[in-house]
Amino acid sequence: MNRTLKDATTRSFHYATLEELATHLKDYLWAYNGARPLRSLKGRTSIGFILEI
Repeated sequence: MNRTLKDATTRSFHYATLEELATHLKDYLWAYNGARPLRSLKGRTSIGFILEI
């Protein structure tokens, strides 16, 4: 995950402030974790699970 995170954020973009970096990291992690299939949900994404309820 660490390499994926670095490749998608700090190595791909230039940030003028630390606040921009923090905002982008937060948005990336929300998108990454929301789209990732989870074993505990039987291979469904968290968003897909919520929409099924």
